[in-house]
Amino acid sequence: MSARRLKRISLKQGQIPLRRGVAILPSLLTVGNMFFGYYAIILGSKHHFEWAVTMIILAGVLDGLDGRIARLTGTTSEFGKELDSLSDFLSFGMAPALVLYHWGFADLGKTGWLFAFLLPVAGALRLARFNVQTATVDKRWFVGLPIPAGAAAAVLPLYFLPAGLPQAWKAAALAYVVVLSWLMVSTVRFWSFKDVDSKERRPSALIFLMAVVVILIALHPPAVMLTIAVTYALSGPVMWLWVKFPRKRPTTGGPAAPGEPPADTPVAEEGSSER
Repeated sequence: MSARRLKRISLKQGQIPLRRGVAILPSLLTVGNMFFGYYAIILGSKHHFEWAVTMIILAGVLDGLDGRIARLTGTTSEFGKELDSLSDFLSFGMAPALVLYHWGFADLGKTGWLFAFLLPVAGALRLARFNVQTATVDKRWFVGLPIPAGAAAAVLPLYFLPAGLPQAWKAAALAYVVVLSWLMVSTVRFWSFKDVDSKERRPSALIFLMAVVVILIALHPPAVMLTIAVTYALSGPVMWLWVKFPRKRPTTGGPAAPGEPPADTPVAEEGSSER
């Protein structure tokens, strides 16, 4: 056996433990995501609502890391995708619903726990649709509000709303959660941020803006995170309205605005074959 071949074999044998360690890292992060969701349920049952919300946010951080690390290391697998979906259902479907139930929806009687059930149902439907449409939809957009974003928008207000609020406030919070649940199963599109290439050189203005956001989060984490979550949840409906009800175009005479077709040119509807 030649020296070159021995060197090649030794290198391969030396890479096996590292490769196995890298391959298991995304799954470990997914299990961590699941643990935080489970712990949030326990904290919510003990009425430690701020800590329960924090656990759900930490679960969202791990959820954002496991997939990216799997793609960067080339260790994506069908097993990892299924495990991630099950973990997301626990952390962003069941955990927020149960935390909200203990926070105040229990005081609304049967109406509270029945309508709170829409949150895990919508989350499960959203995850199932995402799994079957992964290879067919535009990667730049999510169809429906992503379940981690919906969970964050649902529970972050608990940082500011005490459990002893009047029932009218709790009923309004329940209606807000129902709207978020509908957004998850709707066909409203939300920006996925997957078209952002991390390898490209970033303009200084964008880096400066990101630094400002980080500073604001460090100064006032709950308020800034809630603002970001609600703004993202609203971005889909606002964009849908912008497309559904475009600005009025001139009907006669005059040239069309830059980038717009002439007034007598038919515009393809969303979902048509021309798109």
